[in-house]
Amino acid sequence: QVHLVESGGGLVQAGGSLRLSCAASGRTFGGYAMAWFRQAPGKEREFVAAISWSGGITDYADSVKGRFTISRENAKNTVALQMNRLKPEDTAVYYCAANTSVSSVRRGLGSWGQGTQVTVSS
Repeated sequence: QVHLVESGGGLVQAGGSLRLSCAASGRTFGGYAMAWFRQAPGKEREFVAAISWSGGITDYADSVKGRFTISRENAKNTVALQMNRLKPEDTAVYYCAANTSVSSVRRGLGSWGQGTQVTVSS
């Protein structure tokens, strides 16, 4: 089991940028694939991006491709989500998740953080 804590959310104007961070503890971070999900009010939680334990494989939802970048620093036990050219429809609570494979974490299986709010004003 890995414990996850997200940070970096906030209020930003459309077109702006934010960088989210997820700090992991409890187990060897380098053995886990990581992902970001989001949940907007009244909507189901949706996949945003995933990264393999080595960082060599990344995957993105079509809605964020070219705007968001997922990265990780295993030495610091952190994973980040750089969000550029934000849109009002990106407003949501963002969660990080961890599992032993990209396919599993992408399906929402594994450990979850508590989330951080991102609000994009128009």
